[in-house]
Amino acid sequence: MSEENKIQIFEDKKIRTAWNESEEEWYFSIVDVISVLTDSNEPRRYWSDLKRKLKAEGANQLYENIVQLKMQSPKDGKNYKTDVANTEQLLRLIQSIPSPKAEPFKMWLAEVGRERIDETIDPELTIERALETYLKKGYSREWINQRLQAIQVRKELTDEWDSRGVKQGVEYAILTDEITKAWSGMTTRQYKNLKGLKKENLRDNMSTLELVLNMLAEATTTEISKEKNPQSFSENRSVAKEGGEVAGNARKDIEERTGKPVISLQNAVDYSNLISDVIENDFDKNE
Repeated sequence: MSEENKIQIFEDKKIRTAWNESEEEWYFSIVDVISVLTDSNEPRRYWSDLKRKLKAEGANQLYENIVQLKMQSPKDGKNYKTDVANTEQLLRLIQSIPSPKAEPFKMWLAEVGRERIDETIDPELTIERALETYLKKGYSREWINQRLQAIQVRKELTDEWDSRGVKQGVEYAILTDEITKAWSGMTTRQYKNLKGLKKENLRDNMSTLELVLNMLAEATTTEISKEKNPQSFSENRSVAKEGGEVAGNARKDIEERTGKPVISLQNAVDYSNLISDVIENDFDKNE
């Protein structure tokens, strides 16, 4: 099963989901849905009791079609298998869960499905929703513009890798690490450790200048790859290093001219606080 994991929000509560590309279906974590609908402190036990009830009532077909997918645990950030259900299965399960939130949740399910279809037809909607999400998190519009551009640059790079036979997962990670080391002087893990990150997205925690240099590294890697036409993974690795070095030289030049390091210890929390401080100071001046 090919999945794209994502956190969906219903009434400020998180629901882990996975998009199945081949089936064009969302799968939802059942325990997360139960937690939302029942406000239970022990949604796993609730689900365990409900499974026994469904089995006793003869709803074997529904129960047997439930599958498990690996999803990130909110407790320790590790991936564990958990029961998931598609929209049709969830609608049937909701009938067995007495909740005043049932009807609003059904409407939310329909909206989630519609948004995905709309985004497939018009990819610009994905960008618009990303913009809204970053604004809600407190990022500045200047930073968001760079981040959205970085997403496009990354997509062009991964498309190029796909055309060269690079495999998603481990090989993507190795090549990304080569680019990051070449321009920043650190591996991706070292970079995240410097910013105090664990599972968070590194790009979401970069300053505008860091983002720009990372984009330069990835865009350059794409262009070099198109010219050199690498045929093996080792050749792609060399290209990735070359692309990163171009941005690495730019970083060193900037640091020499400004007298300060480009790589920042700050992360998304710091940027959000800085933006809040600016807004508060402007408000105080206008009072």
